[in-house]
Amino acid sequence: MDHVTHLECVLCGATYDPEQVIYTCPNHEGVKGILDVHYDYDVVLDRFDAALDGNVASQWKYEAFLPVSEDADVVTLQEGGTAVHETPTLGAELGVTASVKDDGENPTGVLKDRATSVAVTKAKHAGRDVVTCASTGNAAASLAGYAARGGLSCRIFVPEDAPAGKLTQPLVYGADVLGVRGSYDEAYDLSLDVTDEFGWYNRNAAINPFQVEGKRTVGHEIAEQTSGDLPDWVVFAMGDGCTVAGAWKGLREFADLGLVEETPKLLGVQSAGASAIHDAFHGHEDATAVAETVADSIEVSRPRNTVKACRALEESGGTAVTVSDEEILRAEALLGRTEGLFAEPAGAAPIAGVRTARAEGVIGDGESVLMVVTGNGLKDPESVRSVTDDVVSIEPALGDVVDRYGRG
Repeated sequence: MDHVTHLECVLCGATYDPEQVIYTCPNHEGVKGILDVHYDYDVVLDRFDAALDGNVASQWKYEAFLPVSEDADVVTLQEGGTAVHETPTLGAELGVTASVKDDGENPTGVLKDRATSVAVTKAKHAGRDVVTCASTGNAAASLAGYAARGGLSCRIFVPEDAPAGKLTQPLVYGADVLGVRGSYDEAYDLSLDVTDEFGWYNRNAAINPFQVEGKRTVGHEIAEQTSGDLPDWVVFAMGDGCTVAGAWKGLREFADLGLVEETPKLLGVQSAGASAIHDAFHGHEDATAVAETVADSIEVSRPRNTVKACRALEESGGTAVTVSDEEILRAEALLGRTEGLFAEPAGAAPIAGVRTARAEGVIGDGESVLMVVTGNGLKDPESVRSVTDDVVSIEPALGDVVDRYGRG
């Protein structure tokens, strides 16, 4: 892995060997010492020979940028390469030139597959037989699917109130799913304890430094797919902060290396009931309340990647907004009704965030905006039913249809 130079603590700058299995900087209590991966870009560019022509079959087009050994057996389900959809009807509703990158198209239905492919590849290369993580559902499904693909055992910790639909996936993939009688944060802490106790490979994106690296391929793709017509804004929902941090790293890399000409501003969106990164970015008091939102994928009280997320927003010239759960659900229905795209609540939060940013004057009239859907709506189809029409019950008779719609 000679293209990876070192791991560096974002707080104290201590450096570590990237070949070892290490999660956080031991100079700091708990998991505050998040590590960042640093590269020798001369080596990366020497290996990267793919044409930036907008055709992306999977994220492994960017393998030269990923922190895996050349002799590693890549565990992949062809994640990445998701489409950017022009969405003019949605744009007219929001008063912007709009497009949507739908990462719900990934193999297990979520952007996290990008990170999981890297995690399971590294776990297998390191000789680990068991992978683990804490999750509200999506990371659990993703890790279980890739563990099955890679022939590894998978043991997952979830809060017991995680959506049933999300827990069906990892069970189908053969994982041990352990429902913790507590919050996501308690499940998270337990996953760290078992990692120390049993030596299982931990995929938790907030602490495993290589997970953000997998997620940054969404930034590489956006840079390539919009080259020559870069949007003014790229919008992500934020939970632990890993996705927005990774995306920015990918976008910035391609610009710094001269592969594209410029970078967009980032808009980070959080639920008002889980707003810790937003609050930190705007200098508000540290919130201690337990997170509560219908968008379970971003229901995080103590985000572990706040530093990286805030740095990404600041460096891009962007900002963060919050939206209500009602606004998130209405955005989910709006996206489906206008463009035929189905997002889970967290995946629809960017649409709600753009509406808020427009109202606050952050995004101007006619600016171009790319919103990233991070998860498929089939992950949690029940939540949105509160803002959709009910099924209309009729008899199996033509007359009932005529009564409703008139004569043909």
